[in-house]
Amino acid sequence: MPSRTQKQPAPKPAQFAYNTHAYFRQQRHRIMKISTQFDAGSIIVRDLANPEHIRLALRPDNASHFKQWFYFRLQGAAYTPCRMHIEDAHESAYPEGWDNYQAVASYDRQNWFRVPTHYENGELVITHTPLSNSIYYAYFEPYSHEQHLNLLGEAQGSGLCQIDDLGSTVQGRDINLLTIGNQVDSDLKIWVIARQHPGETMAEWFMEGFLSRLLDHQDPTARKLLDKATFYIVPNMNLDGAALGNLRTNAAGANLNREWLSPTPEHSPEVYFVREKMHETGVDIFLDIHGDESIPYIFVAGTEGVPHYSERTAQLETQFKAALQAASPDFQDTHGYVKDAPGQADLSLATNYVGNTFRCLAYTLEMPFKDNDNLPDDDFGWNGQRSLRLGESILSAVLAVAEELHHESE
Repeated sequence: MPSRTQKQPAPKPAQFAYNTHAYFRQQRHRIMKISTQFDAGSIIVRDLANPEHIRLALRPDNASHFKQWFYFRLQGAAYTPCRMHIEDAHESAYPEGWDNYQAVASYDRQNWFRVPTHYENGELVITHTPLSNSIYYAYFEPYSHEQHLNLLGEAQGSGLCQIDDLGSTVQGRDINLLTIGNQVDSDLKIWVIARQHPGETMAEWFMEGFLSRLLDHQDPTARKLLDKATFYIVPNMNLDGAALGNLRTNAAGANLNREWLSPTPEHSPEVYFVREKMHETGVDIFLDIHGDESIPYIFVAGTEGVPHYSERTAQLETQFKAALQAASPDFQDTHGYVKDAPGQADLSLATNYVGNTFRCLAYTLEMPFKDNDNLPDDDFGWNGQRSLRLGESILSAVLAVAEELHHESE
């Protein structure tokens, strides 16, 4: 399945009262306006009177206090120097995420680039002179619901993928599972989920690359994997939150990555139905794909703190990390989260729950909202295409562990 260019989503109806208003400023016979009435749009406009001091605020998730994601359109400011002040940045979920961060911008929602941004006195200030009358600014390169549906369609069109409906989200969107492989009892069961936190759009860009390579009939790594494994894939766990422009929660205010011990169909159906299917199939390898607001590196977090962590799991982790470092210079294993002490892991997190329950290799993979300091790119930072390429590369690490597990079973 070849990589796709980004599709433009259709406008969505208003989700929030303060987004139903247009914000205007008459300047030299032009109207300056900020709007958010599209998939994942999110910002609050406080004052648009002065282009050199546009006053903005972050909008919280629809049913939670979390806020950090923004995505808005500015019109009528061509060749006008603009300074956009997000005044409540210090109240965001991860204020440390603003240090050395650069916002992204696009004229066509296909080609995104970084723009000068700095954090001072608790405000995030974006300084930019648009070269056209219409421009978009966002926290990270978006991945729309339309793109998500296209991703599913192209996967099914490969002839290697079966799509099943597991249930519905809080707002009635389809929770779809992609099954790729022979589905025989002897197969390894490999589960990959992404975007439990909807603002972490790099996770679904990653899944696009992962699926593209896995479904490539000519790719030897993919072919070898599918000879011995069946993949169960959920490219976007939080469809409601993604469409609403939430950072971290679903439409009911649930942080899905804290729901794995006791999910319910009412509050966290996304986890409930996926977990039920996992218990039906079993799990041999599990990957949960995320983005991190603060740490400017690609890294993984394992299950060192769960009760059933073993020397065998530690060996598989070492093998996986070595293979991923060989496959992608973007990956490193020096910077990351502090490891949990033995027996102290929070089992409500997906990776800990799955790794402990199924006694398998389970990893959370994190990518940055900023840039990858191991291999920085001043123009684009970490972006959708780099996430996609990492998704392709990780198949080599999955194969290394899959072959080890396959040998053990013989």
